[in-house]
Amino acid sequence: MAAPKVHPATQFAAPSAILHGTALKDVLSPTLVSLIGQSLAPVVPGFQKRRFEARANADLETLELKDRARQIARVMAELLPQEVSEALPLLVKSLGPELTRTEGNGLAVFFYFPHAEYIAEYGITDFSGGMQANYELTKRFTAEFSIRPFLIRYQAESLQLLSEWATDPNPHVRRLVSEGTRPRLPWAMRLPEVQRTPQLTLPLLERLKDDKELYVRRSVANHLGDIAKDYLEFVLDLCERWLKEVCNADESLRENRHWVIRHALRYPAKKENSRALRIRESAARQSRDSGRNRLD
Repeated sequence: MAAPKVHPATQFAAPSAILHGTALKDVLSPTLVSLIGQSLAPVVPGFQKRRFEARANADLETLELKDRARQIARVMAELLPQEVSEALPLLVKSLGPELTRTEGNGLAVFFYFPHAEYIAEYGITDFSGGMQANYELTKRFTAEFSIRPFLIRYQAESLQLLSEWATDPNPHVRRLVSEGTRPRLPWAMRLPEVQRTPQLTLPLLERLKDDKELYVRRSVANHLGDIAKDYLEFVLDLCERWLKEVCNADESLRENRHWVIRHALRYPAKKENSRALRIRESAARQSRDSGRNRLD
């Protein structure tokens, strides 16, 4: 029996973190371009791998990180089918294996940064195909940036679909529901409607606040922290309600909810907002009391 083929993405060697004296942009190298070409060639009819490498590598070393990803994505667009509804399934088919853990994946996941740029810029014309591509991408890299143009152009449809994804078995998908809709996500385009109307994403956060994965709950807390920068009283009211809901809940649920609340309010607490400090202390006190009860 022939040995299974190794996907080019798994052959991409990258450090676990940014090394001293090395720029992150250097991860998007000619080696990366070659491996992406190798992943596309078997699934895209007539794919011109040599042309892809020549065009994608042109002056690549002169570009910064995002511009490198954009250039590679632009050449992808030139050599994939021009009909986006045909191109997106092929792009998805070219992807490698899903991540098997939520932490410690290092910089090798940047193999898919050009794919994210392609989805954001070209996939936006096909809501269904583009969102499916985001769904698959987030299981291998992240789609928190590439999903945002969809949230702006197709807000109602995107929020409805994300509500369904909130119960997905894959933690990367569930995290995307919260992280992709964060109104102030660092290094990302803002979501003006979400920033003006925090009630838009509240149903998503309600579904994720007690997620079994800290990876997801941390995103919920950070999302609330974003909202608090514009609507602090809204978040304080919500955290008070969430705190009351778990007064008599089981230990695990209570501890997880307390962590989300305390993490969400850490910034206003640093600013010595009295109400934020009081809520965080209440969460901490409930946790301490729970610990004493276990000992008793």
